[in-house]
Amino acid sequence: MTGTPASASATAPHHAPSLPAKSPAPPPAAAADAELWSDGSVDPGSHTYWAQSNVTFKARKELSALTVELRVAQTGDVADTGNWRSLPADDFTASVAERDGFLIYRWVLKPGRTVPAGEHVFAGQYDHATGARDAGGDSYSVTGRTITGQQAASSGDFA
Repeated sequence: MTGTPASASATAPHHAPSLPAKSPAPPPAAAADAELWSDGSVDPGSHTYWAQSNVTFKARKELSALTVELRVAQTGDVADTGNWRSLPADDFTASVAERDGFLIYRWVLKPGRTVPAGEHVFAGQYDHATGARDAGGDSYSVTGRTITGQQAASSGDFA
């Protein structure tokens, strides 16, 4: 999947968080070359009035900086209902804002904190107009820096 790389308050989830059943494995070539692999998916628990978009990423090395941004296109009555992450909430500054036709969730790792190597999930939750919602205009980005100073980035969409 493909896309691009954005007032702080952590928000409790509106609905119980649900982790994706199983993340797809990165393609062999990407796994060998990238410090960061990512995938965006609409959570299977989403329904006619509410949805959750999941950004799953795998870091091959410990990170000393991380920013995750989720951009949800305003397709009709899209309104924030919460967010969560599989990493400790106290390690991040979380913000949600509406800008340029998007509801933008942003999580930034606080100075002095680190993210362990491994798989992690960040999720934005939102109400939307009644009916099936097209996530084709949504996107995300994950940018970071390893503890050795190497820059890492991955982005995608929900098409």
